[in-house]
Amino acid sequence: MFSVGTAVAYEPIGGLRFARAEAHEANNPLAAAVRGANDRFKDLAVAKAEGYAPIPCVSGIEGGAMGVHFVSEANLKDDAIDIAHPEAVMYEPQADGSMQLIAVEYITTKGPANLDGHLFSFTNAPNRYGLPAFYELHVWAWRSNPTGTFSDMNPEVSCDAVAAQ
Repeated sequence: MFSVGTAVAYEPIGGLRFARAEAHEANNPLAAAVRGANDRFKDLAVAKAEGYAPIPCVSGIEGGAMGVHFVSEANLKDDAIDIAHPEAVMYEPQADGSMQLIAVEYITTKGPANLDGHLFSFTNAPNRYGLPAFYELHVWAWRSNPTGTFSDMNPEVSCDAVAAQ
């Protein structure tokens, strides 16, 4: 599913341009709800304390990336979709070694699945994650995604800083 005609406001941060989260709020109630339920993950230590562990940064074949997923094995196993307990929390690695929260991902093996009327995408097995067939929904709640709030890859995200570390 794609958002069409999303207006995006930018503000400079550290010489780079990042979309303000407020740009999503006016156009996408689910992104705003996800952000409200998961803002605690802006602090990576919170994600780690809640049992989320990293998998390598995921880049797209045609450019862009998803970033580094911090995955909760417990949330993956329970197959429940809970807006405040995503199966993965996604971060973009920064040049200074820090991680910036950009999105979350909801995953279940039960489907077809949806969250507030937004259908999940199906990923068959085998897949590059080593998971059985699953349904997933990315929500780019902290970073604007020109291909859509619920798209898998974001052309404005990069894994380049991982390689530089």
